[in-house]
Amino acid sequence: MTIYKNKQFILLLACILCSGVILFVKVHSPAVEKPLHQETDSLILALQTDKARYHPGDQVTLTLKTPVKAGKLNIEYYHLDEKIGEDILPIRKDGKQSWRWSPPQNDYQGYLVKIELESETHVASKTIAVDVSGDWDRFPRYGFLSTFGTENESHMKGVINRLNRYHINGIQFYDWHYEHQDPMKTIDGNPALHWEDISNRRIHFDTIETYISLSHERNMTAMAYNLLYGSFENRNLPKEWHLFKDQEQREKDRHPLPEDWKSNVEIMNPTNPWWQDYLIEKQQEVYQSLPFDGWHIDQLGDRGKVYNEWGNLISLNESFEPFLNKIQERIPGKQIVMNAVNQYGQESISRSPVPFLYTEVWDPNTTYNDIVRILDENHRREGNKNTVLAAYMDYEHANEEGVFNEGGILLANSVIFANGGAHLELGEHMLSKEYFPHDALSMNESLQHKLIQYYDFLTAYENILRDGGMRKSDVQIESSDGIHMSEIAEQGSLWYTAKEKGSRQMVHLINLLDADSIDWRDTFATQPIPTERNRIGITMKTDREVEKVWLASPDIDGGAPHTLSHNVSAGSISFTLPSITYWDMVVIEYK
Repeated sequence: MTIYKNKQFILLLACILCSGVILFVKVHSPAVEKPLHQETDSLILALQTDKARYHPGDQVTLTLKTPVKAGKLNIEYYHLDEKIGEDILPIRKDGKQSWRWSPPQNDYQGYLVKIELESETHVASKTIAVDVSGDWDRFPRYGFLSTFGTENESHMKGVINRLNRYHINGIQFYDWHYEHQDPMKTIDGNPALHWEDISNRRIHFDTIETYISLSHERNMTAMAYNLLYGSFENRNLPKEWHLFKDQEQREKDRHPLPEDWKSNVEIMNPTNPWWQDYLIEKQQEVYQSLPFDGWHIDQLGDRGKVYNEWGNLISLNESFEPFLNKIQERIPGKQIVMNAVNQYGQESISRSPVPFLYTEVWDPNTTYNDIVRILDENHRREGNKNTVLAAYMDYEHANEEGVFNEGGILLANSVIFANGGAHLELGEHMLSKEYFPHDALSMNESLQHKLIQYYDFLTAYENILRDGGMRKSDVQIESSDGIHMSEIAEQGSLWYTAKEKGSRQMVHLINLLDADSIDWRDTFATQPIPTERNRIGITMKTDREVEKVWLASPDIDGGAPHTLSHNVSAGSISFTLPSITYWDMVVIEYK
């Protein structure tokens, strides 16, 4: 639930309700060249696609900026490790390159484009991913927006452009609404020009409308946030619609919020058909005023024992499926996504028409192993749906202004991405708290650049990271260099896990050799950046005939694939890992 479950954080709110925006710094990096590593220098200033997602048959427009005045671009297009096309283009004198590429028309495919810039004196390379998917919900890469004041259009375009570079294909519009039980404020039947949200922030209709339009231009899905069962206090809704903490209906269930906010939240009964009809009608009014694509539905987690107007105990965690089914039936053209707070009600949610699962992670799910367990649980549920995790990083460190800790962010994303999930973390700023407008921490230039590479990797290799038909496989791995290998996350180890799809086996290796903790949140921003290890001998037991072995990593050569030499003997395969910083993926293809 993204409106303050943490009681300690309520006290902090009075000091952080200003809604300033942290701007990302334009990415460029110093010139460094290592074997198999991308040369990330200032010769390629920017590389961008025009959309976050493409429909089959769409052309992709790519743009590149360089200070180089003469030379050529050698362009290669990859699906997984297979080169499927190439181009050679002369460099324009003004340094502004733009060209189009027509990907194969197969639906739900990820691609990697590798560009090598070659001049008389320099060579530089960069990569970017492309997602061809008819809809966003098979491979959701979810972001957010949370500030809807008097933003100028240039600023809004900049925000969406940055999210597009991360291939964010769905946006949660957080706390855009007027009141939970009445999300769209109207005057004489028309949308109001502005209103105050629950924390008394000024919200402008035009800003929301413009952000939706800009999102649609990039093929990003716009989702309207609201609770499934919330109402402001004293709004004259029938008592029978409420949930109660006692069988005698003397105490309404309520969620307290800071005193200087507009209201606490009263909890309505999601099994009550009149409340259901009322809220659905209110959501239909939203769609009549704003072209949102769907509803991001929130909840407040386990409420303990709660009762209806008859004094009957309500199984809140089982109430979600029928309500969500009713919403989809009544509003068939709009999508729904629902938050399972720490997995509360996820079983019921997973049986509903939600296209993917969404989990907000809280204690006691504190470790990397807990993250893997949650993702595995969700993948095993009905429909084998993908998962987005709302997992807030550097939580206590974010109580004061500062920067995000690169080591913790990239290790957490390595764990989430390698195990088939996505991470809700990017918006006008990066998330550190469940109240999305909180923006005390910023990303430095290094983290911005590396996070782009991680989202490129997530997108380019979506078909072997989070596609249907994936299954876990048991493997036994040893290192010939004395490095401690582990099947679970533990400090001082090179952690490995494997999945299979068809004839491919994906072995993920995550570097915890220098980790100071296996707590994913990196609460006080202490996780160190791992030391790069080079030339690690790996041996894995297998009794299958191997076709080839290849490596890809967001930390190596912009995620481009590289073939590894290997030996097979005595029921084992051995190869050398060229290097590892955070996360390497080794793909073994069997005959």
